[in-house]
Amino acid sequence: MRTLGERASFATAAAVAGLALWSSAAPTMIYPLYLQEWQLTPAVTTAIFATYPLVLIPVLAVFGNLSDVIGRRASILLGVGALIAGTVAFGLATDLGWVFAGRALQGIGVGLSLSPATAAMIEFGGARRAPRASSTTTAATATGLALSTLIGGALVEYAPAPMHLTFWVLVAVSLVVLGAAWFLPRTRGPAGGRWRPRALTVPATIRIPFSAGTLAIAAAYALGAVYLALGAQIARDLVGSTNVFVDGAIISVSAVVIGIVAILARGLAPRRAITIGPGITLVALVLLVFAGSAHSLPLFLASCVVGGVGYSLMFAGGLGLIAGASPVERRGALISSAYVVGYAVQAAVALGLGALATASGLEVAIKLGTASITALAVASLITVNVGRRRAAQPVPEPV
Repeated sequence: MRTLGERASFATAAAVAGLALWSSAAPTMIYPLYLQEWQLTPAVTTAIFATYPLVLIPVLAVFGNLSDVIGRRASILLGVGALIAGTVAFGLATDLGWVFAGRALQGIGVGLSLSPATAAMIEFGGARRAPRASSTTTAATATGLALSTLIGGALVEYAPAPMHLTFWVLVAVSLVVLGAAWFLPRTRGPAGGRWRPRALTVPATIRIPFSAGTLAIAAAYALGAVYLALGAQIARDLVGSTNVFVDGAIISVSAVVIGIVAILARGLAPRRAITIGPGITLVALVLLVFAGSAHSLPLFLASCVVGGVGYSLMFAGGLGLIAGASPVERRGALISSAYVVGYAVQAAVALGLGALATASGLEVAIKLGTASITALAVASLITVNVGRRRAAQPVPEPV
């Protein structure tokens, strides 16, 4: 069977990464509709969001090394198939059962496809593989996030069937990506042998860069949880916006900024990116607090822009640090390990914010969330700079 060349394979892997994040964020603009239509509380809508990382975590923990054995293509095909099944469940949803089932299938799909897609980009990336892959992964996932909120907002505001149509559009896009992924090179994974579950362990020689990179990814995902789980509700209830398309467009600005910064900062060393990112992240969260207090749409927009810069630096820096230090035969498993921590933090933040928003209001939830996300970002900054003094630490390539 004819297979794709190196450049087309790289682009297809990037499309898979983008699709994974588009799927994960597809319900973002629909949460307020669920809340109104089914008389839900913020705790329930954030639980819908958190179902995805809660399912994804055990999938990554058990199958994190799957693509290292059976190959990137096979794992990607399984993952994209699960994403399509989850999206169909959302498209057919008439009650919460369908929604939770769809969210769980999305978690399985992202767990099986995102790490192999990232590893495939490193392997098909040619010269400067790790930096090119980390910046492209960040840009691709940001594109997926932007499309999910922009297209979702437009369809909710101006098209029929606002609770379902956006998911059928995503099904069509997913089928195109699945068709391209079918023609990826048919190769076994670099680890070889027969697949069996393995504990997610980190070689002692890379524990410091792995820890710093994982903390940075976790801080980025926690920041993303604020905008994806509660962004539409913040825009409607605190800021006072009444146009869903405008809300989606503003939230998508954050994702666009993530992609632009990832490309512009691809020559920035991972350690430097993680050092700069926490301060910018704090500014974004402070702007979000003031936007809610002052009911200001311009401040909410500013928060999305600055938050996109902080997210991009933290995520790309963390991924670049891990990818540059990982041995090739463990790369898929180690990237999965970092994603496990990141998604665990994202789930905890989403559930915590939802509970706080229900019990004490959105403003209180955002203020307490700001403190926890800042603590994560500062922890990554301290870890990466303490590790810099260790002579035994590998020196990764730049982002």
